[in-house]
Amino acid sequence: MINVVLSILMLAAIALLAGAFLLWRRTGNLKQPLLMVLLAVIAVVNVAIWTVPAADGSAPLDQLRASGTD
Repeated sequence: MINVVLSILMLAAIALLAGAFLLWRRTGNLKQPLLMVLLAVIAVVNVAIWTVPAADGSAPLDQLRASGTD
């Protein structure tokens, strides 16, 4: 189930980046597109926190699966 959530989060980040670019090109406004880019970066960092392994080689996602709460 967590894999589905992380996948949707990455798709949302990609959509936010595309939408920010289109909004910037269409309106020339910079504030809303920058906020959309910031939200996309936060989403990608959250996915990285869950999936990138630590120094000991285990990722938080692996620990979640090992505990049986996935």
